[in-house]
Amino acid sequence: MKADPAAFRSAAGVSDEPLVEARGLVVTYPLRRGLVGALRRRPRRSVRAVDGVDIFVGRGEMVALVGESGCGKTTTGQALLRLVDPQAGTIHFMGEDVTHLGGRDLRRLRRRMQMIYQDPYESLDPRFTVQATVEEPLRIHRAARDRRDLQQQVTNALERAGLVPASMYLHRRPHELSGGQRQRVAIAASLVLRPDLLVADEPVSMLDVSVRAGVLALLDDLRTGGDLGILMITHDLSTAAHFADRIAVMYLGRIVEEGAARDVVRDPQHPYTKALLSAVPPRDPRERRVIQALKGETPDPVNVPSGCRFHPRCPVARAACREVDPELRPAGTGLRHRAACILV
Repeated sequence: MKADPAAFRSAAGVSDEPLVEARGLVVTYPLRRGLVGALRRRPRRSVRAVDGVDIFVGRGEMVALVGESGCGKTTTGQALLRLVDPQAGTIHFMGEDVTHLGGRDLRRLRRRMQMIYQDPYESLDPRFTVQATVEEPLRIHRAARDRRDLQQQVTNALERAGLVPASMYLHRRPHELSGGQRQRVAIAASLVLRPDLLVADEPVSMLDVSVRAGVLALLDDLRTGGDLGILMITHDLSTAAHFADRIAVMYLGRIVEEGAARDVVRDPQHPYTKALLSAVPPRDPRERRVIQALKGETPDPVNVPSGCRFHPRCPVARAACREVDPELRPAGTGLRHRAACILV
């Protein structure tokens, strides 16, 4: 029996009306046939980047979306922000259906949903000073009363992002900043409009190990001190286990396991989650662990395998796995933990 999403949210400690919720989300990218394909009338094909995803984020909650590169994590985050249009499914933000918003209504929504991109070296305009970068969202949305208010909001955002004193950074350009400082400027630009939802797409993967902890601690403090909800996209399960409230594991466009971070890490139910966790180095170097290396490459998202899409690489696959496409069902500790595997 499929678990009721409302019951799962309640068991996970989230109110019946989450900050943002997507149900049955589908995002596809059509492939070009080319001149020869068109002349031969070959059927149109498409990549199913996101294929029926249910996900939600509550106020003051950090949810980690974990998986290999190319599994659809970033596309899911972009769809939640309406940066890409879904082909099916619904997106509700604070109880309002925003799936098909456009024009002025969509622009109004932009103020309340922001994104931090993976590479701070690419996300910042090299021609802009720090002040101009953080000012830009305020100017676009006309969110400042006057010049003094504009300056105060920029200063507050920079200091909230950990760049203290802000006056030291206002007139610098990106090439004059370290990687950690650049990412903090990007965070400040996302926070200056005081959004309700923040999608952090691999926010520390391009940073040195020495500054990662500081940026992650900053994000943790931001959501702990208020109603800000954060969807953190990452491939690092150890980071997700330490900072996130819940973890959703994604594979080939589907969420295959989700639950409280502690439950997923200590009692993984899906073979894919177990393989990811086996690759995380143990805290004690004397501990010996058998790494469950997955065989082969991720299947072509254009030609998704029948049945369970993980079965070609699954070390415990059975004949039924080629026929049955499992849904997320209660596993492990009950409604707080779900997995999409017929062996659970």
